[in-house]
Amino acid sequence: MIRVGIVGGTGYTGVELLRILALHPDVAITIVTSRSDAGKRVDELYPNLRGFVDAVFVEPSAEALANCDVVFFATPNGTAMRMTEALLAQGVKVIDLSADFRLKDPAVWTQWYGEPHISPHLLEEAVYGLPEVNRALIRSAQLIACPGCYPTSVQLALLPLIESGAIRLERIIADVKSGVSGAGRKAEIPILMSETGESLKAYSVKGHRHWPEIKQGLEQVAGQAVGLTFVPHLIPMIRGIHATVYAELNVGHSDLQVLFEERYLTEPFVDVLPAGSHPDTRNVRGVNRCQIAVHRPLAGNTVVILSVIDNLVKGAAGQAVQNMNLMFGLEETTGLRSIGLYP
Repeated sequence: MIRVGIVGGTGYTGVELLRILALHPDVAITIVTSRSDAGKRVDELYPNLRGFVDAVFVEPSAEALANCDVVFFATPNGTAMRMTEALLAQGVKVIDLSADFRLKDPAVWTQWYGEPHISPHLLEEAVYGLPEVNRALIRSAQLIACPGCYPTSVQLALLPLIESGAIRLERIIADVKSGVSGAGRKAEIPILMSETGESLKAYSVKGHRHWPEIKQGLEQVAGQAVGLTFVPHLIPMIRGIHATVYAELNVGHSDLQVLFEERYLTEPFVDVLPAGSHPDTRNVRGVNRCQIAVHRPLAGNTVVILSVIDNLVKGAAGQAVQNMNLMFGLEETTGLRSIGLYP
């Protein structure tokens, strides 16, 4: 059994990890940490886990986590980078769901996250955990930087087009909507349901923290600079992301539907819908799946890709478990086969 530790088990991502790992046949949840709720039973805070998770929250420390085979960080940005080096030194694999190891340039990290990076020497060692791109590297990794939810939906929408050279790279537009759980489990007026209900708004139009991550990932695939405009929106639902991505086609492009179907034919968690489809976020609610539809409006020169994921699953906890499966030589889908909640 894989001995698992979770640092930050009280947020939405942490409890989603617990929900998935509690039923994983090859996992034993060894330790769950929380500074604010240390001493409380996990199922006291989350009664949905009664009968599945028999653990008590403890204070986080490298010493307490040393007996784990892998530790997940479901923590605010800036936490994992302070503990990861000590864990790696003890032979513990680390899967970080925050942004601490996603960006390769520490100066860029400081620019977007407002503090110096504590462990810049680990940035090159960290493997970006998007299995559809880095599966081989993930298998041998000790440190995984799990992608953000917005970057997952946008990159999966664009990979076939960039890899095939089907689009112009200087002007890509990603218009992306997210449910309020993407902001985390905290009491802030802008994300109260009474504030978000019956309303829709864009935010961080000047620049969002996920922009450099998306750009870095796309440029890794393209091998050259990519011009990206990314605008996130907050919509009045709890979970889910809908990305509408626009690009200009190159002359001599191939059949787009076939292009996407062939690229993702063997990917267990990417579902290319039939031509003309319009995916709903509810189709992927609670599951580790990205559904994609590709359109060419009015047979013109613009391609529109629709990409939906559950921000807490394929955009966070589910993808983290997918990475864990690869790291430990398990079948990639272990513990992740499920059907979206409907309605």
